[in-house]
Amino acid sequence: MKVQDHFKASNGETLISFEILPPLKGGKIQSIFDTLDPLMEFNPPFIDVTYHREEYIYKKRESGYYEKVEMRKRPGTVGICAAIMHRYGVDAVPHLICGGFSVEETEDALIDLKFLGIDNVLVLRGDARKFEGKFIPESNGHAYALDLVNQVKKMNDGFYLDNTLTNAEPSDFCIGVAGYPEKHFEAPNFQSDLYFLKEKIKAGAEYIVTQMFFDNNAYFDFVKKCRNAGINVPIVPGLKPITKKYQLNSIPRLFHLDIPKDLSSALIKAKDSEARTQVGIEWTVAQSKELKEAGVPCLHYYTMGDAPTIKQIAGQIF
Repeated sequence: MKVQDHFKASNGETLISFEILPPLKGGKIQSIFDTLDPLMEFNPPFIDVTYHREEYIYKKRESGYYEKVEMRKRPGTVGICAAIMHRYGVDAVPHLICGGFSVEETEDALIDLKFLGIDNVLVLRGDARKFEGKFIPESNGHAYALDLVNQVKKMNDGFYLDNTLTNAEPSDFCIGVAGYPEKHFEAPNFQSDLYFLKEKIKAGAEYIVTQMFFDNNAYFDFVKKCRNAGINVPIVPGLKPITKKYQLNSIPRLFHLDIPKDLSSALIKAKDSEARTQVGIEWTVAQSKELKEAGVPCLHYYTMGDAPTIKQIAGQIF
């Protein structure tokens, strides 16, 4: 079932969804089930599975020289999506990224997803590789999420890369894209960011999931600006609790967002890790309640493998 159809079937009730990371290469699928099993009591209609692009690592050879080696540390998104659908009977939403894929590899991945009965994709450009100053696309790959949206939409319309195909069966993916309440860090200004977001909607995207934020006013202001710009698709708020002191520095650095003073002060004053976890839970519960009361289509929680914390939050909301 498509994400957009889940929203329509909810009759205005706020849904809940979760996002998970694939395990590191060599890890067990059981780690995914251990994360999701405690959360399934909340009946999420869909679960997102992230995809991380390849990285370069340097291996020392016997000669003493270092060799640059390409490695995917978290493969398995497609297989995990199939396993989730089989085990829980809910829809899985794989993340589809530009980085590390040619257009041919993207089409092959979409064909695999189509054969598995996966109805949704969340389309993202993806991050730059570590130690690279900017995003560099693959040769014959997409440089922007908009280009990737266009490829998925063309396949939905029955157009494959091989234009000699006859009677090619179209796909029917519901396309989601990312939104940034505090602006994508590479956008020169908010107006530019909104312009390209609207272009992705015009190209065929049907809903938006936001990057995490810790001030609901940022989300409400973002939605207002989107509506004023003519973007009228559902906008799903993405939420993540801060439960560790080091996250006060790492999250702003990695995700280019602000942490409210009241939250940072409470975390700094907390006497131990248990107290900090409670601060993060209470803050996210308050965010969630306000967002739900405002009638958001869905509360989307970034689990990051921390099922107990997410369960405590969801248990107070749903």
